[in-house]
Amino acid sequence: MTTDAVIRRAGAADVPALVDLRAQMMRDMGADTGDDSWRVDAAAWYRARLAEPTRCAAIIAEVPGDGVVACAVGTVDDHAPSPRNPSGLRGEIANVVTFPAFRRRGLARTCVEALLQWFDAETAVRVVRLAATADGEALYRRLGFSEPRDLILERRMPR
Repeated sequence: MTTDAVIRRAGAADVPALVDLRAQMMRDMGADTGDDSWRVDAAAWYRARLAEPTRCAAIIAEVPGDGVVACAVGTVDDHAPSPRNPSGLRGEIANVVTFPAFRRRGLARTCVEALLQWFDAETAVRVVRLAATADGEALYRRLGFSEPRDLILERRMPR
């Protein structure tokens, strides 16, 4: 189910909305977003990435009268080429979030589908990855995502 939302690619004027949606995602994940200093860095990150249209796309859902209410952000990362990935390019989807009052309308799904179309039509990416929450896992599986062939581990660096 969708609303009368307009699904479109975000531009520089949408950076404040993207930062607000990121804050919503962080709150949904249990993070304390009280210190707003990170917002300046996030806005700078979005402005820089959106200026590279072949390396980043943010797809937003904008509802007339309510503004931007959902988004999904995709980036193209450079890795060493390999037999399975001759270009070395890998896609990453992050920041898939919808404001609570607009959830369960298919907006996040529509944004992710548009982002997958961007990866397919405008990049050389052969693999797209994302980190799924328990709430989002079923959606991503319906869109064709599965566990990677390789075990993915991470280490947090002490700072």
